[in-house]
Amino acid sequence: MTWDNLDEEEHELSEGDQWQLFASAGYASAESVPSSEDESKAESEEEDVWFDGDDVEANGTSLDWDAPPCPTPLGIAHVIKLGVCDHCLYRVAGRRTKNAGSAGGKEVREDAHARDPGIAKFGTPELCPLCENLFDDVGNIVSRVTESVAGVQHSTMQFGIHLPKDLIQEEDRIRSRHGAPGSRPLKAAFVDAIQADLSNYLSDVRFVKEIPDLMIRVDGLTLRVDIDIRPVFLYGRYRKLSRNIPQTRWPCRACRGRDKGCESCQGTGLQYPDSIQDIIGEPIREALNAEDTSFHGMGREDIDVRCLGRGRPFVMEIKNPLVREHDLDELVSLVNNNGSGMVEIDSLEWTHKKKVAKIKQHRSEKTYTIRFKCSETPDEEIAIAAIEGLSGIVLEQKTPKRVSHRRAAKTRKRKVTSVDRVSVIDDEIEVTLRCEAGTYIKELVHSDEGRTTPSVSSVLGCKCEVVWLDVEEIHD
Repeated sequence: MTWDNLDEEEHELSEGDQWQLFASAGYASAESVPSSEDESKAESEEEDVWFDGDDVEANGTSLDWDAPPCPTPLGIAHVIKLGVCDHCLYRVAGRRTKNAGSAGGKEVREDAHARDPGIAKFGTPELCPLCENLFDDVGNIVSRVTESVAGVQHSTMQFGIHLPKDLIQEEDRIRSRHGAPGSRPLKAAFVDAIQADLSNYLSDVRFVKEIPDLMIRVDGLTLRVDIDIRPVFLYGRYRKLSRNIPQTRWPCRACRGRDKGCESCQGTGLQYPDSIQDIIGEPIREALNAEDTSFHGMGREDIDVRCLGRGRPFVMEIKNPLVREHDLDELVSLVNNNGSGMVEIDSLEWTHKKKVAKIKQHRSEKTYTIRFKCSETPDEEIAIAAIEGLSGIVLEQKTPKRVSHRRAAKTRKRKVTSVDRVSVIDDEIEVTLRCEAGTYIKELVHSDEGRTTPSVSSVLGCKCEVVWLDVEEIHD
């Protein structure tokens, strides 16, 4: 039977016989019978050809996954055949050379040519399979970095490199199989090359892995260079002598500080023209030629409350400073001159970002002096005894109404550590007391409509109205 008369005889074949025809025609082989010895040999050769998807061709040479890794001579010869550049040859070869980088790779290549002149026919590649000629752009990047940091005072620097994900994965796949054990990955080697070249222009700069003065970000795809000037931090303690300034900037209630302000804030965007943040921060910002400041205090006092004694600890964060070093005594003098009797400091010291967290998290007892007026003239002895009886008492304070819009509604337990002095002057009483951190002192006096128990108002049996309050000491 032939294929020409298949149609004529098809009706005579069973279903199983028809499947045998297709099998013999090459659609299947499970039940096919070779017609000759040549056909059997051809099929056998065809089965030996396979592809697992790992073959890579570079510089006209297929990647041989069975080749030994560097630093063996065969391994070095193989990566040279793949067409790696001198930079990459140096970092994956694992050989000691007199020079580093491209010059070191050239030594390794010349040594390999001397051992096997046939390798020399694999000339300089058009595109390195490991770095895609990324190292050729080192000089360009260094030039951009030096231009960008001109005029910025710094002594330490850190690099961040962004490279395409597929490039990193492919480089890692080839290097981990054919490179020497412990050979430098592409990203780390690229940073090394930039830093080595940059040292020729910025000899006094150290390259660090944490807390740098400058963070340099390089995009390996577009060669874009971004300079991030890290902030500097100053620690000190301030005394607030005015009852009319907030601790930090307070945006205008009318315009919320947007755009150029409004008539209500006279274009300042601020509810209060002055703040402790700006009284201390502006002279420092100008001296360090910085962009802005952030203020981090160990708690805060109300606008109408003074802070005396040694003062309240704070950290001033100065953002994007072009100057990072300055005489601290001069900065203290500049701040006090700008304070004009409203705010003053005794000293400053350089610190770091970790200090901010310590300042924010630290909870310390405080000593206060508060003066209040009673709705009824109290008996001096009875009043003194009643108020002194609060010493050692644990208060229960519900969130005050005045801060309920920004504080969680809950009941806080706070201890009155001691009551030191009580003075009665007509219908006014002055008290000095020491309390646990987080105690609402004004509410301790007037009770906030019974939201604080016990209170001075409750033990005196009359209404009390706060006249003024001072923070005498912060016991940190």
